Amino acid sequence: MTTNTELNQTAKDLLNKIEDRNATIGVVGLGYVGLPLAVEKAKAGYKVIGFDVQQSRVDQVNQGINYIGDVVDAELKEITESGQFKATTDYSLIKDVDAVAICVPTPLDTYQQPDTSYVESSGKEIAKNMHPGMLIVLESTTYPGTTEEVLKPILESTGLKVGTDFFLAYSPERVDPGNKHYNTKNTPKVVGGITPACTDIAASLYKSVLEGDVHQVSSPAVAEMEKILENTFRHINIALANEMAILCDRMGIDVWEVIDAAATKPYGFMPFYPGPGLGGHCIPIDPFYLTWKAREYNYHTRLIELAGEINNAMPEFVVDRAMKVLNEEKKALNGAKVLVLGIAYKKDIDDMRESPALLIVDALEKAGADWTVADPYVEQFKLNGEMVKTVPYDEKSLEEADLVLITTDHSNYDYDMIARKSKVIFDTRNALKDHKDKAKKYIRL
Repeated sequence: MTTNTELNQTAKDLLNKIEDRNATIGVVGLGYVGLPLAVEKAKAGYKVIGFDVQQSRVDQVNQGINYIGDVVDAELKEITESGQFKATTDYSLIKDVDAVAICVPTPLDTYQQPDTSYVESSGKEIAKNMHPGMLIVLESTTYPGTTEEVLKPILESTGLKVGTDFFLAYSPERVDPGNKHYNTKNTPKVVGGITPACTDIAASLYKSVLEGDVHQVSSPAVAEMEKILENTFRHINIALANEMAILCDRMGIDVWEVIDAAATKPYGFMPFYPGPGLGGHCIPIDPFYLTWKAREYNYHTRLIELAGEINNAMPEFVVDRAMKVLNEEKKALNGAKVLVLGIAYKKDIDDMRESPALLIVDALEKAGADWTVADPYVEQFKLNGEMVKTVPYDEKSLEEADLVLITTDHSNYDYDMIARKSKVIFDTRNALKDHKDKAKKYIRL
């Protein structure tokens, strides 16, 4: 791998190991980000050790049992059976790796402030077991400055110096669960290191594993900020679509027709669509990392916070609209049979993190509705501390429901049957756009 950076012998030795596929790679956190990344690194010919605090995850990986939709079952089984990839809860084995990626959660606490405790604890475990010539890359989405202000001091507490004895970079995960076109392997990667050598070595590793381009930036802070920009862009534009949906509802205009018409413009417009609220671990959360960090610079991110208010109000708007739809049928929401289609936050996955459907079901419960949830990807979910089982839907349950509420547009729903058999449908995802003419009464967001 050619580089314009002046490298010391430690860096050259690590680069040679990476180029020759002799490096052992560690991945801390085997969730939606870490497991697909670990699999791709093993497929690229590296020996990979996955670290996780959950014994159940470790056991599943070592048995070749997949629990992440973006991972191919057969590929996981092959690399675990061959010994190319193994998982452990024993963080002392970090001493055996040459490079390690940190892919742990970075949630918000109850005060909407970033919780970096998982990053810090991972850094401390690595520091206990690190050795000269290691590359450490943080992939968890976080606020600008985390790599340099939080992780670097922990690692340098060992007496090793970044850029000389070990190499530290930030490369944000870009995972879109359920995306049929882009995955870990073919999505472009952004990499920013503490020093130019750190950037070059991290980029070299990713180039050897991924098919997507690797874009190098001048610092971890740039890479951290660009990730926040990606998700804030979506957060704000979805809020605009949601606000348009609320206004169009009051004006008696079909917002979906409006967006389709606007999307015919070949420049200057990118379509975003309304929905029942934001879900997942990224879009509803990541922009508020920046909101928190901005206070340090005496800046108030007004647009981000306003977008959050709009998006967070959508589940309440959906329930209020459902109440009005039922009123038109001379029925009260209290006691009405409501069949909710979908509890996952987006189509064709089982991920319920921050799902707006959970808030909608909670509101239905408080309003006294007789609700059930059908979701082919989710067997059960927790609501107010209790586990609730989902139910299969069929012609009978559709016919008996006073209202069918579509909150997740899974591809394997029988939309033709849903349209024909339901008395009243409230579609928050425009899922029935090709079947709406068959419905007895159809309302969309």
